[in-house]
Amino acid sequence: LDAAASSRSLYKRPGNTAEAFAPLRPCVARARRDLCTIMPAVVVPSDITVLENKVAIGKRKLTWFEWYGLLGMAPVIHFHYSKMDKADRRAVLTKKYDPDDPRPEVDIARRRQASVRKEVVATAFMWDTALLMGGLSYWSFRKYDYKARLIALPFIYYGGTFVGRAIGDIVMGRNAEFARDRFLGQLPAKVYYSPPSSD
Repeated sequence: LDAAASSRSLYKRPGNTAEAFAPLRPCVARARRDLCTIMPAVVVPSDITVLENKVAIGKRKLTWFEWYGLLGMAPVIHFHYSKMDKADRRAVLTKKYDPDDPRPEVDIARRRQASVRKEVVATAFMWDTALLMGGLSYWSFRKYDYKARLIALPFIYYGGTFVGRAIGDIVMGRNAEFARDRFLGQLPAKVYYSPPSSD
């Protein structure tokens, strides 16, 4: 009881409370100063995007397969901007480059565009195969009850996405793609700005 009464009396005294938190004052002031000087997160184009805009000579029209493949791509929620979203892939595919330009930076941009195109069109093959396999499974159970169709349809459709992904990679040549080209096609189009260090 004496210990509880003494603790209550300690918190009732404003002088003792101030003395208890006195060692923390420099830390709080330093943290407040650091928070005021921290720069907010700014999203800027990456180096490869700047290079593409520098060597591009115009706009390129999307083909039907590219448009359909972009339509079937899921949206991306960016936390670290380490991947490309649908708008970034569309921006890469709509750039036009000079096919006779021998500069290495133009070759890098063309290889990146070709890699992104393979990925986008392969996505169209994935959804087409999944829809085809799902439709065939539904038609195969046409003489059965609707419950039998609903049991088989989601599993066949989900399995069709894996089969379609493999078919799309083979048709577009992604299975034989060089690792360098695949790496170029997966570079993010936007990054967080990091100012140079003062060292």
